[in-house]
Amino acid sequence: MLTLCIRYRFNPDKIAGIATYFENEQRVIERSGGRIVGYFLPTDFAGPTDEAIGLIDIPSMAAYEEYRRKLADDPEHKTNAAQLQQSGAAVAMDRWFIRRVEPR
Repeated sequence: MLTLCIRYRFNPDKIAGIATYFENEQRVIERSGGRIVGYFLPTDFAGPTDEAIGLIDIPSMAAYEEYRRKLADDPEHKTNAAQLQQSGAAVAMDRWFIRRVEPR
């Protein structure tokens, strides 16, 4: 199992737009073959206020390629992405894979 880690950088004055995107996109991700670990928004009391994290479990790299194809073709994803753009959040995303270390 791989975990896709996505760091979102956005306009903190438009946090509602990114929160709505996270809420709406989760069912699309699940439908496309990913399993949501969680989306995490920043707090006001510590750390940067313009970054959020999304974690999505993917069974394999082959499954990731299929997930990306399904996501790109999904009409609801296209709507969610357009609404995010219109929100003015001006999102930049960095993606990488991490692997979980299980206890012995």
